Amino acid sequence: MKYIIDKQVALSRPLEGPLSAHIASFSRSINDQGYSAFSLNRQVQIAAGFSRWLKQSGIELGSVCSDHAIRYFRYRARHVRLARGDRAALRHLIDFLDHEGLIAGQKIPERRPTPAERYVQAYEEYLRDARALARATIVNYLPFIRDFLKACFGDGRIRISRLRAVDVVRFVQQETSRLRPKRAKLMTTALRSFLRYARYRGNITLDLAAAVPSVANWSMSSIPRSIPTEQIRQLLSSIDRHSATGRRDYAILLLLARLGLRAGEVTFLELDDIDWGAGQLSVHGKSGQRSALPVPADVGKAIAEYLRHGRPLSPCRRVFLRARAPIAGFRGSIAVSSVVRRCIQRAGVSSPTTGAHQFRHALATEMLRHGASLGEIGDLLGHHHPDTTTIYAKVDIKALRKLAVPWPGGVQ
Repeated sequence: MKYIIDKQVALSRPLEGPLSAHIASFSRSINDQGYSAFSLNRQVQIAAGFSRWLKQSGIELGSVCSDHAIRYFRYRARHVRLARGDRAALRHLIDFLDHEGLIAGQKIPERRPTPAERYVQAYEEYLRDARALARATIVNYLPFIRDFLKACFGDGRIRISRLRAVDVVRFVQQETSRLRPKRAKLMTTALRSFLRYARYRGNITLDLAAAVPSVANWSMSSIPRSIPTEQIRQLLSSIDRHSATGRRDYAILLLLARLGLRAGEVTFLELDDIDWGAGQLSVHGKSGQRSALPVPADVGKAIAEYLRHGRPLSPCRRVFLRARAPIAGFRGSIAVSSVVRRCIQRAGVSSPTTGAHQFRHALATEMLRHGASLGEIGDLLGHHHPDTTTIYAKVDIKALRKLAVPWPGGVQ
């Protein structure tokens, strides 16, 4: 006799144990996340087996925890052969029960923070609440400050008042020897910010921020590396647009190549950001700034094809979703960069990098060669400061040759 769960999963025996009343809800949760029918069936079977074991062990629902999952798998391994994915299935079940408030929260013993960690936490709150800095900036600053405090005080008591200029200079010299110029410059910026914060708190009276050495990092010392236009065409034509994943990847690459969007801007693009009537796209740029960009016909068509025939059903409002369960938006911009890397490797095209930013450089370079001004390029790319766009003047080699002064005594 078959026992049907939520009209989808068939079990060979009735449900038993403290989880019986919740397994149908668990099944719906797994289904909503886009798991395949096979995976759904397997996860429900694991849940049913776990519930029977809980009953046999005399464990009530409210006391279920991850430790019981470990004990159950030891028991299960003695009776049946474990399959790949079984442990993940039980983790999903524990997470579901925790999220629904059916079991006590999984308490992790809190590790007592070191004095340096407490000081860094206070500095983080200052940057977030008082300075209102972007999250990305804070995340970039904090590791340098942790390293600085550890180098000066170890795990012991933090006595900022004892810091001297020589301590600051010594730390910068040590760190710059192993960091690239841009990273080293970021480190000194973070250190100056922290030392100004320490003075603001009254922990020091000297202006130690002024003692932070400058790092040589010449502006625009290199030429932006961009993927050639011919390679972009080859890359786009290589994508299989008959598959759901191919339609998604094609739309992503078009947004990068035609509009010069950053990977993060593509990642966090939402359905409500597209104004189909006006043919515009609202882009969330750096520092929370928003800008409206016109959507080229081929880009709009590619996005529409993905939304109609490739995007999985999901309550998530992000435009681009994961192709595999759990179906959700990308966690971060690294996912878009991974899409670019896979497409480049699959197509076998020659490109200077495998990242997403090269398309942004390629668009700016192409616009410049077709007569666009640096101001127009900066507006499209969403540059906050005009100097950011100036670097693209270096890629117009033909125009620069006209400005070159002949070398005295050179070949006539």
